[in-house]
Amino acid sequence: MNSTLLFFHFFGHAVTVTGWKLIGYLGTFTFAGRWVVQMAASRKAGHPVVPIFFWYMSAAGSLMVLSYFTFGKNDSVGILGNFFPALIAFYNLSLALRHKKRKAAEAVR
Repeated sequence: MNSTLLFFHFFGHAVTVTGWKLIGYLGTFTFAGRWVVQMAASRKAGHPVVPIFFWYMSAAGSLMVLSYFTFGKNDSVGILGNFFPALIAFYNLSLALRHKKRKAAEAVR
């Protein structure tokens, strides 16, 4: 997946985009985009909230960026910088899903 897909000049610098870079870019935009989702949900609720989709986007974005740093770049700083946020995103996602399941079970009773 290290073959060059795109090569162009950006502000006088040559830019090479590989498949792994595309995964890294998509992960970065997904991870950053979660704040737009959080802001929209908070605006709709009229107070700060964190919707479950925020955690899905956190987990997905973290995994994509972590994959880029692990397989595409082999950069230990990037791996460490994205490994722990990925763990926290999956932990919070599991808490949210367990809470949702518990609330559904209580509603049935």
